[in-house]
Amino acid sequence: MSDENTENSQTVAAGQLRALIERIERLEEEKQTIADDIKDVYGEARGTGFDVKALRTLIRMRKKDSAERQEEEAILDLYMSAIGME
Repeated sequence: MSDENTENSQTVAAGQLRALIERIERLEEEKQTIADDIKDVYGEARGTGFDVKALRTLIRMRKKDSAERQEEEAILDLYMSAIGME
């Protein structure tokens, strides 16, 4: 490979790297904006009288399918029973 081809390859790789980094940076900014929006909604919920901890739990549970949720609840019930928290 000639020096010119190596130089061109390095220039292309540097350009691709720069483009990837800039995309990631933009996405990180968008992610922070969304996180701030979510925080605002939780603040609104709190201000309306809702229990934010319960809302977070519900949202986490809704991400799981029914079988996974039931299994988790059964294990939790078993553990609670084992330590006398019925």
